[in-house]
Amino acid sequence: MRWENLTEDGEHGRAGTALFGADAVTTRTFDTPEFRGITFHEVRARSVLNRVPGASRMPFEWTVNPYRGCTHACVYCFARKTHSYLDLDTGIGFDTQIVVKVNAPEVLRRQLASRRWQGDHVAMGTNVDCYQRAEGRYRLMPGIIGALTEHANPFSILTKGTLILRDLDLLVRAAEVTDVGISVSVGFLDTELWRTVEPGTPAPERRLDVVRTLGEHGIGCGVLMAPVIPFLSDHPDQLRATVRALAEAGATSVTPLTLHLRPGAREWFMAWLARHHPHLVRRYERLYAEGAYAPRWYQRRITRQVHELAQEYGIGPTRAGLARRIRPPEPADVSEPTQLTLL
Repeated sequence: MRWENLTEDGEHGRAGTALFGADAVTTRTFDTPEFRGITFHEVRARSVLNRVPGASRMPFEWTVNPYRGCTHACVYCFARKTHSYLDLDTGIGFDTQIVVKVNAPEVLRRQLASRRWQGDHVAMGTNVDCYQRAEGRYRLMPGIIGALTEHANPFSILTKGTLILRDLDLLVRAAEVTDVGISVSVGFLDTELWRTVEPGTPAPERRLDVVRTLGEHGIGCGVLMAPVIPFLSDHPDQLRATVRALAEAGATSVTPLTLHLRPGAREWFMAWLARHHPHLVRRYERLYAEGAYAPRWYQRRITRQVHELAQEYGIGPTRAGLARRIRPPEPADVSEPTQLTLL
């Protein structure tokens, strides 16, 4: 593996200091049901704050990714390409060869204390899920959240994982000193589609439970309705059912995102499509003939439909990636009963 190709100045390196060297890698396997068939490459990182490339569409400049590769095994995941920088397979290798930055909390604490750091917003879960199954064993996120809290540094988390509820108290504490945004990804409710396209993730209903639980504890949670998968989860009735469920769970916002197929993910997704929905292959080839993104007319149609449904069900659209403030719950007024409202 080409560990030396990962640098502070980019995802794979032409310049800058290597994030870690080959002599800092320990490979482990665990013979337990939840980790059977998965290999973990434990590394000691030199840096964990990653600058987002200027050409990126992302509305933030800095990320922290304690893991590379993801056992969620979503066939459409755009981050699959990053595994090729390590000479790892972008298909099954991405799902089963997980890089773990075991010293991420300590390194982050050091970097946040640097005079050069300006306290910019830090986004997590934007490459691979920081609350994938590996987090249950390595427990990196409590230390990462703690470091950000100590420095009152604003941050956001996007996840499909229910494990985030383990850190609920830490998130509430962080919100007392800085801006914190939480979003859960729920693209559709179709159980059969979920089992094949997102086989390693918690079921959509369990993710809705996360949204509901966070809300019950005074934490506003937005939903990234992603991906909306053409011809499989984009029927008006499907969109309506999903938005209605998000509203019932107490989502504070919904942001739709149509499936995009970058190199690495495109090949893996199209192979999956040929196995499970061969009649759609030609339609996808036409729809994505111009590149990784669906045509603008299609994206605009989905966005309009979802926003109209969100308004109908009492939740508002928000700009993608916008950090939402987690406010500590206000003291209860004991003089009279209070009524919960859907924001």
